[in-house]
Amino acid sequence: MVLLAMACNGKPKTENDYLVFKYNEHKNIGSLDPAFSKDLADIWATHQLFNGLVQMNDQLHVKPCIAKKWTITDSAKTYTFLLRDDVFFHKHKIFGKDSTRTVNALDFKYSFNRLRDKKIASPGSWVLNKVDDFSAINDSTFQIKLKQPFPAFLGLLTMKYCSVVPKEIVEHYGNDFRSHPIGTGPFKFKRWEENLKLVFRKNYQYFETDEQGQQLPYLEAISITFLPDKQSEFLQFAQGNIDFVSGLDGSYKDEILTAKGQLRTNYAEDVNMIRGPYLNTEYLAFFMESEVNTIQSIKLRKAINIGFDRNKMMTYLRNGIGIPANGGFIPKGLPGFDNSIGFSYQPELAKQLVAEFKSETRIENPEITLTTTSNYLSFCEFIQRELQKTGLLVNVDVIPPSSLKDAKANGKLDFFRASWIADYPDAENYLSLYYSENFAPNGPNYTHFKNNEFDQLYETAFVETDPNLRAKLYTKMDSLIMASAPIVPLFYDEVVRFTRKNVNGLGINATNLLELKSVKKTKR
Repeated sequence: MVLLAMACNGKPKTENDYLVFKYNEHKNIGSLDPAFSKDLADIWATHQLFNGLVQMNDQLHVKPCIAKKWTITDSAKTYTFLLRDDVFFHKHKIFGKDSTRTVNALDFKYSFNRLRDKKIASPGSWVLNKVDDFSAINDSTFQIKLKQPFPAFLGLLTMKYCSVVPKEIVEHYGNDFRSHPIGTGPFKFKRWEENLKLVFRKNYQYFETDEQGQQLPYLEAISITFLPDKQSEFLQFAQGNIDFVSGLDGSYKDEILTAKGQLRTNYAEDVNMIRGPYLNTEYLAFFMESEVNTIQSIKLRKAINIGFDRNKMMTYLRNGIGIPANGGFIPKGLPGFDNSIGFSYQPELAKQLVAEFKSETRIENPEITLTTTSNYLSFCEFIQRELQKTGLLVNVDVIPPSSLKDAKANGKLDFFRASWIADYPDAENYLSLYYSENFAPNGPNYTHFKNNEFDQLYETAFVETDPNLRAKLYTKMDSLIMASAPIVPLFYDEVVRFTRKNVNGLGINATNLLELKSVKKTKR
């Protein structure tokens, strides 16, 4: 406890400081209940505390977790999971004599029913939309039956929403389970001072081992602080007070990286940079039901797509981190991605399209308003300057993230910046944003894009079990989206992590999941 107190309060480090992994969460954490693990900040925290039937490795392959194996039968509609018998919940006096108990199939039945419970109102209830029924066949066998085949279903089950929770603890705490979590994960909850610090301790009963048979996790504790801005977070990292930072913020990108995306010499000796594809598409979106003529014009939508240099944008604004989006909405790294179906920089053609719009509409000074948040102002101003050269005036409106989220869901914005991070690693997740049955606010189709051929292909892909044929359907759907240009893809993101040199085993994955059970720190 002395070790933890010093690690969390910023006091002088002890010789055992290497046993504590420290990071900052600038976005704060809303809940430690996995049924509410919607945002990345919450997912990172709950991932240390909870497990599900299956898990995903860094190569995005679904692997066993609490379920040691499974079978898929009934034309890919029935999934039968055989559970391990050595998985224990974290200790709590409510469990009685032994202060714990093993996980059984009834726990999964309870957890899944809770996810569906409208009184709970979990944002993850949609994960079970394609599930017809589930049941505990016996203590060690859990079965799920789908309404129809869905190839991405195992990937869905890796989401934190699908974690197992103990009924007696949840019912004891009620809504306060969010701050008194009991799970099965490699770390257990110790202390949470909201907006200040969060502490997890090692779970000595954790069931997973490394390849040599050594019990995981290696670390004794995790300490999370809540400094509200990325600049302060980076300063803490530079001073050695936290072990890693994730992402590239404008406040420090030029401090740590060259324009070509290399570590600067003054950091290279003490810092490691880990970099890889991230299933995140950053884009601009048009509301296709807008009555504004500049939005309704496909010529102007295409002019915007080809009127700025994505390569130049990435070099100057992201220090080369990220992949210019010359393909469609599906990001690089997923089956279905095709870099040839999108738009490339063609400034003269962009000028021509704007001129044709002016001639056809007799609008001499066409303009459009682009709504964004302050974090992406530099990108929008870059595009604004570039498009001004084509004869199109872009007004940039900056509003708070919460306001943008609400306004785009309710069709109140004509043209806005957005991003889509994969919920699960299948392109269907991205294409769901353009299915007409998913119009916002009842679904993620914020553009209100509608195309009958797209809808038919989308429904066909659900029952196509051949992954190669499904990928071809995905590419065709993506090309139909780009032909109508309801969006302006900006770039496909990359995960960038900076760690101290004494941190080992912190991998990287395309969903940007923070996996700490295999992390080791050495003494400096």
